[in-house]
Amino acid sequence: MATIVSTQVMEEGKAAKAAGLPLSTDPYPAGSQNSADWLSGYTAGEPEQNVDQPEGDEG
Repeated sequence: MATIVSTQVMEEGKAAKAAGLPLSTDPYPAGSQNSADWLSGYTAGEPEQNVDQPEGDEG
């Protein structure tokens, strides 16, 4: 799980998701801590994707 620095920015991401806005509305520069916090809010409640192990018959 990512470290959240700004809960205010995270709440902005949650609000954007609740309003039905697309992920591309992230107002912060890609790679910045604010962008990471915003994305954490936007994706809160979604299951984490497991990319280190193959699913089912994969691999």
